[in-house]
Amino acid sequence: MQRSVLDYLEQSTDKFPDRTVFADNESEITYREFQERAKAVATGLAEKFKIGRNQPVVVLIERKTESLTGFFGVAYSGNFYVPVDYQMPAKRIELMFKTLNPRVVIVTETTRKIMEQVAYDGQVADLQDLTATPVNQEILDEISGRRIDTDPLYAMFTSGSTGVPKGVLVSHRSVIDLIDNFKEEFKFDDTMILGNQAPFDFDVSVKDIYSTLKNGGTMYVIPKMMFSMVARLIDYLNERQINTVIWATSALRIIENLNVFSKNLSQYLRTVMFSGEVMPNKVLNYWRKHLPNVMFVNLYGPTEITCNCTFYKVDRPFADEEALPIGIAFKNTDLLLLDGERRQEVEPGQVGEICVRGSSLALGYYNNEEKTSEAFIQNPLNSMYPETIYCTGDLAQYAEDGNLMFVSRKDYQIKHMGHRIELSEIEIAVNALPFVEAACCIYDTEEEKIVLFYQAAEKCDRELLKQLGKNLPKYMFPNRLEHFAKLPLNKNAKIDRTWLKENYILK
Repeated sequence: MQRSVLDYLEQSTDKFPDRTVFADNESEITYREFQERAKAVATGLAEKFKIGRNQPVVVLIERKTESLTGFFGVAYSGNFYVPVDYQMPAKRIELMFKTLNPRVVIVTETTRKIMEQVAYDGQVADLQDLTATPVNQEILDEISGRRIDTDPLYAMFTSGSTGVPKGVLVSHRSVIDLIDNFKEEFKFDDTMILGNQAPFDFDVSVKDIYSTLKNGGTMYVIPKMMFSMVARLIDYLNERQINTVIWATSALRIIENLNVFSKNLSQYLRTVMFSGEVMPNKVLNYWRKHLPNVMFVNLYGPTEITCNCTFYKVDRPFADEEALPIGIAFKNTDLLLLDGERRQEVEPGQVGEICVRGSSLALGYYNNEEKTSEAFIQNPLNSMYPETIYCTGDLAQYAEDGNLMFVSRKDYQIKHMGHRIELSEIEIAVNALPFVEAACCIYDTEEEKIVLFYQAAEKCDRELLKQLGKNLPKYMFPNRLEHFAKLPLNKNAKIDRTWLKENYILK
């Protein structure tokens, strides 16, 4: 039985010591080299900084393989890593540090500069100095012997409703549960060559990093600029023979919006997975038309249940205006659809809040008992012994074929003109229109108006409303339309609803 994700690295290093494990635009590293550097970092942390066990260690990250060395060095030291983007505003970093009180912050020559702007009086370690530390295997063996699978592996920060970010703390066991499921369900093996799109402080990257290690594959860190130069992106995928991508929905949408496949096709892709936002079938159909032999998988799940709890292997045609299932639960994960008020299971076919139980659950929000107790609750269907479930805040219902259908966020369900409306239903209808590239709806509660933000080559309010009339009743029509040449995205590549709300609704 595996007690640690480090077992993945150990086993693949034994099998493929000289195979490239991670590569970026500037460097690449083999399994053997990566393991040695991670152990050196761990030794340096244990000997020089004496931080103990299960303590938070921040790694100020860049999109480089050396950041990953920092992660695994922290894990080998018996502690948990917290990836923080060094380009984030200093004030936000300070909010994270206030929650964490990190024992050590690991920096590089580039990221050290940000610490001059951040109020922090703790220890700062240089990653290059740590990797130069002679490995002390005796210390590492002692740390390993005390490790258990529910020890924390990482914390990742998500936005908080009060403006204070929340650190989701995830254990080794939860990641092992996820990655072993991925290998079994999607037939991953040592021929995997993966193209990483997600930032390392976004949980989609967890699937990239640990699937690579589990299977003895290779992961290329795709430069961010490639998603602004998408014609070059396809060349990049082909030159490196990338066959697996686990991307944000918005990354696939960019390819479709610019009709990239009309000029250049990916030659090696065999698995395309996507998550983060609802996938418009118009975008998915574009990809399926041009890459008919690829397996497409819709993944669903919040950070708090370790990336994903359901999956849907796309196995039939979908019309552009249809909703795509989020599928079925992974093994060792159980889903409950609960009534929001009574906390009882809803009847078959009815809408309920997705609640999750199983090993995939995060340990909670670090140093935030109040928010943890709100979202991680005792299973209301079980009064006989302690059992935690996570309440996602997402609404869904089961289709007749047994697949789960995402309906909306709880806070996307509104009462307007006497009608209960799911804003996501409007978004699906708008995203299906051929001249719309992306869209989202926000409800202005003060003005009692549905505001539609849409991205298109040119403003087309009248035509948009005309086409919506074919699919939606009048009471679901947006009351206000805002056109964008390009909708703003947050750092996780999702439409930045918070920015839109602050700048167009609350101002």
